[in-house]
Amino acid sequence: MQAPATSSPAPSFTQFQGQDLVRVGGHDNYLLLAPRAGARLVRWVHRGEDILHWPDPADWSQPARVRGGNPLLFPFIARHFVDGAPGAWRDANGAVRALPSHGFARDLPFALTQYDAGSHIAMTLRASDATRAGYPFEFAFEAGYRLLEDGLEATLRTRNTGTQPLPYYAGHHFYFALAHEARGAAVLEMPDADLMRQRADGALDALGAGAASYSLDDARLQDTFHVLRESHTAPHAAPRACILAMPPNAAAPRGRRLAIELDTPALPDAPDAPAAAPWFAVTTWSEHADADFYCVEPWLGLPNAIHHGTGLRWLAPGQEETAVCRLRILA
Repeated sequence: MQAPATSSPAPSFTQFQGQDLVRVGGHDNYLLLAPRAGARLVRWVHRGEDILHWPDPADWSQPARVRGGNPLLFPFIARHFVDGAPGAWRDANGAVRALPSHGFARDLPFALTQYDAGSHIAMTLRASDATRAGYPFEFAFEAGYRLLEDGLEATLRTRNTGTQPLPYYAGHHFYFALAHEARGAAVLEMPDADLMRQRADGALDALGAGAASYSLDDARLQDTFHVLRESHTAPHAAPRACILAMPPNAAAPRGRRLAIELDTPALPDAPDAPAAAPWFAVTTWSEHADADFYCVEPWLGLPNAIHHGTGLRWLAPGQEETAVCRLRILA
């Protein structure tokens, strides 16, 4: 992670729903982001079409609760439980600490730390008084986005800036735009995975092997964790990917095929290069049958991992990890 600049980059702003959002990109290929509202990616427009869902109107008094864009999940994903009750976790010393579902990152302002108006942005959240009561660790959590000719690269980077080991498992929550009436004709292709769900008390249920493809109205997808099996390591092999194929619909008049590439690219051969954090699972979810979105979410761990350990990651003092996914528009 680069050292923070002595002064913040000067961003380009666009008015959207009465908000000043940071803009990256050109006329019909661009991003709109809200660094001060959880570093939320609000819009991704590719060749004039919105790839992500965002409601109109949206309640900007509580942006973390808005169903849309890409909320950032950190330090823990989804629900964690103490004695069967959600919203808290127990540390190694037995202290119980309150922490909201999906963590606190989506509720807090990020600093703009890298910016190029035409191509990329990085935003960073650091430990503060607002984070230490629920998560008594020192950290720097960076979210970066880079426009590609055929899509978008999204990077999560976490550094332990403290003196004790840091537990975490972060993730994305992409809300892909899809008219609900087209859901039955939309197909999601998945890499090799084993299915799991979370019980009401936070424990995990194993559901067996996942399928190679699903229609998006398949009940097996709802609130399901697709725990990725180990990737092959053959040179030049295609990356593992989830492929979302939509028929023509109100959100994508020409239809759309979108690949979420999951394998972390090779990092520079340098002593200080951050370690690669492999994606652990992909979660599929939508709010209800009439919702005009479907979520396909790369995660670094599983809910409640701080207690059951499945997908829990640890960073040693000074250690840094990065996780990259690429979203490519295939057609």
